[in-house]
Amino acid sequence: MINQTILQEFILIGNLAIIGLTCLDRALHNPMYLFLSALSFSETCYTLTIIPKMLADLLAKSRSISVIGCGLQMCFFLGLGGTNCVIITLMGYDRFLDICNRLRYPLLMTNMECGQLVASAWAGGFFISLIETALIFKGSFCSPKLVKHFFCHMRAVVRLNCLDTDLIELIITVISMSGLLVTFLLNILTYVFILSTVLKTPSAEGKQKAFSTCASHITVVIIHFGFASIVYLKPEGSGGDETLIEVPYTVITPFLNPLIFSLRNKDMKTAFRKVFAKTRSFKK
Repeated sequence: MINQTILQEFILIGNLAIIGLTCLDRALHNPMYLFLSALSFSETCYTLTIIPKMLADLLAKSRSISVIGCGLQMCFFLGLGGTNCVIITLMGYDRFLDICNRLRYPLLMTNMECGQLVASAWAGGFFISLIETALIFKGSFCSPKLVKHFFCHMRAVVRLNCLDTDLIELIITVISMSGLLVTFLLNILTYVFILSTVLKTPSAEGKQKAFSTCASHITVVIIHFGFASIVYLKPEGSGGDETLIEVPYTVITPFLNPLIFSLRNKDMKTAFRKVFAKTRSFKK
């Protein structure tokens, strides 16, 4: 219980620190860091969808949730999860434009264009989420209405439906697989073009700088899509505790993302030192 509370605090502090630094330091007012702050905001909301209710249930004797509350939790969880996948993909697209189209990059990726892409990511993520949630909650639920999970996970809830759920589960699985595979393959395609461009660069320093710029994003892609694939593409009846599989995706991933992007990023470290120095001088 204490460990989970501390972990939640680290997630909130890490992601909010990235958002705050991006807002305060004008040097970070560019698409790369706007995408990063958008991801941090989405990850913060994603964490708040699950962990507070989970911690409250650990303290309460009666662990219950209303049908409306369950539906909202599921909708926000799926919507924010989809949004995260798209934003991570957009961050790869931003790196592609910066490395492969360096001269045209300022024209192709402006702050306004970045904002429009982020808004599209939210709209797309929640559009798919509403479809999946509506499919799951369109029927009635049979007693006992016991969700065998630490939150309203779609597979755990759909099994409570009184109707034949095979078709619903198939549709939901196809939607989830399509979303994950499309965004993951777009990331792979992006890095194929980036690698091709970098290998043509004659300067060893230029190659190192390009790989260093992309290293954090590649790490996040592997972690995020790796855990997501285990959760959503896991075959029915394959065994294993689904709740244990879900914990890394819902808790560990939002915790690692700010660490990965911050610790490997010189601009973020510089911005933190500036803000820290201003804070100290203001106190004096």
